[in-house]
Amino acid sequence: MIPRYTPAAFATLWSAETRYATWLEVELAACEAMETHGLVPEGTGGRIRAKQPKLDAARIEEIERTVKHDVIAFLTHVEELVGEDARWLHRGMTSSDVLDSALAVVLGRAADMLVQRLDGLLAALARRAREHARTPMIGRSHGIFAEPVTFGLALAGHHAELARGRARLAAAAAEIKVGKIAGAVGTYAHQSPAIEAEALDALGLTPETVSTQVVARDRHASFFCAMGLVAAGIERLATNVRHWQRSEVAEAEEAFTKGQKGSSAMPHKRNPILSENLCGLARVVRAAVVPALEDVSLWHERDISHSSVERMIGPDATATLGFMLERATGLVDGLVVYPENLKKNLDRAAELYFSEAVLLALVGAGMARQDAYVLVQRNAMRAWSGDGTFRGNLGADADIGARLSADALAACFDLDHALAHVPAIVDRALA
Repeated sequence: MIPRYTPAAFATLWSAETRYATWLEVELAACEAMETHGLVPEGTGGRIRAKQPKLDAARIEEIERTVKHDVIAFLTHVEELVGEDARWLHRGMTSSDVLDSALAVVLGRAADMLVQRLDGLLAALARRAREHARTPMIGRSHGIFAEPVTFGLALAGHHAELARGRARLAAAAAEIKVGKIAGAVGTYAHQSPAIEAEALDALGLTPETVSTQVVARDRHASFFCAMGLVAAGIERLATNVRHWQRSEVAEAEEAFTKGQKGSSAMPHKRNPILSENLCGLARVVRAAVVPALEDVSLWHERDISHSSVERMIGPDATATLGFMLERATGLVDGLVVYPENLKKNLDRAAELYFSEAVLLALVGAGMARQDAYVLVQRNAMRAWSGDGTFRGNLGADADIGARLSADALAACFDLDHALAHVPAIVDRALA
């Protein structure tokens, strides 16, 4: 994590202070569950809580430099702070009982924070999609003029994609809110499933179905994949904004605030810097997916090849996506749309986008589809090269006239008909 792309809430979530405090919560939850089953003297957890031990991250790291083990360093420091009662902590537990359960708590919180921010982006997209549900624009396939759409429909498509991303993220969040307090290889040799269930319930977690020394990493991989898909969806939106803002397109652009400067050399520049930034950051989030997938394959009951990876990709991917969601929401809220330029580009297509309507009319009039395609294409290509207009060329084509009356041909050039179902599509996307 670097401060530039780390929201404050994520910086706090992934801080050393939060990490060690969460470890202590796991230890105390396990301790108190063991009390109810007679394995630990009653009141032990309460006495430790009453002392309100103030964990010192620097002290823990100092101890770790000697013992070369982070959980042992943590437990040693807790013993320094709370005294004799600390001997009952970690009874029958292994380090991963603490580490994996604590990671599940932190990743669960991160997921909830991401979903909350994604809801804000979805609300912004919904508002702008409704605003421009009937604002016509030319659709493009392969970057080339295709048939008409509306600006609101384009935004509704992004909304639908990110709504699917939200569903995946929420499902993956549920899948990673899983811990274990099952001992060295997951067999409860010095614990019990009942103790585990009580302790994890106090932490808002459920037990791993079959744990080894660790919680299975396919759960974590699913979460990182879900984040990667949300980042990809934001990148697709940002890529479209970058195209819309191109000087020769000029259909929409990022808000340019008072005092903002676009270039150190060219005072006239207004660059799509937010969108470009989002495209770059999406690569960082997606880059966590492959390491997360590779973490799934651990040796036997456990190795620690996943540990170093997760220490990096957990904070980086969640914080970066959190930043992206905040930035993308601001981008959509402030997006400046130019309906007059949308119309200008629609007009530049010179009604060629009605070619399919003419094709279908000829087919309906009894012509073979491929024969009709040839007739429509030859008139379209003449107009494309500057020889007349598409509608004029069709009207002057005797082969077309033999099949379609002037009124039937004119009926093919109906923008309202072409866009008749768009409001319903937008409503369906935003439902």
